[in-house]
Amino acid sequence: MLIRVEEFFLRMNRIAGKILSIILVLMALNVFFDVIMRYFFHNSSVGMQEMEWHLFSIVILFGVSVSLLDEAHVRVDFLYDRYSARKKAIINIIGTIFFLMPLALLILFGSFDFVNDAYQIKEISEDPGGLPFRWVIKGMIPLAFLFLIFTAVGYTIKNINLYRNHKPNEITKQQSPAPEESK
Repeated sequence: MLIRVEEFFLRMNRIAGKILSIILVLMALNVFFDVIMRYFFHNSSVGMQEMEWHLFSIVILFGVSVSLLDEAHVRVDFLYDRYSARKKAIINIIGTIFFLMPLALLILFGSFDFVNDAYQIKEISEDPGGLPFRWVIKGMIPLAFLFLIFTAVGYTIKNINLYRNHKPNEITKQQSPAPEESK
């Protein structure tokens, strides 16, 4: 049953990764358009520059969650790589429950007032020509950390499955390709 739950979390993570890929392409097009307008036509838009920042913020905020299930997050690899699969799973479970989850919950609940204040005062960009509705991009903070918590649950389940499926004395080594037979 835990395998199916892990697959569900992985599917949701893949969908988020595809959406972030599209947002990253949109950001690159936005930057390209802004550069062309600035250097060839000597015309620049503050709104376009702010849109770059907003899209970049979304990619970074939600990209953390996508990188977690793909094991692309930061850790001390020169120590971690020497451990067996079971020890790695235990480290990942403990790290997720005692370090990642409390920080994510703290930021999630701490950001509600921040977003609400921006919404209540109808915060807009301070720059002329800037984007309105600043609360929308600030609203991505609690959403991103809610998604991080969701992904952390999936990551914990993934590591529970890894722990249960490896024998205690099994040492993980990268498999090298089979040698070719000589003819």
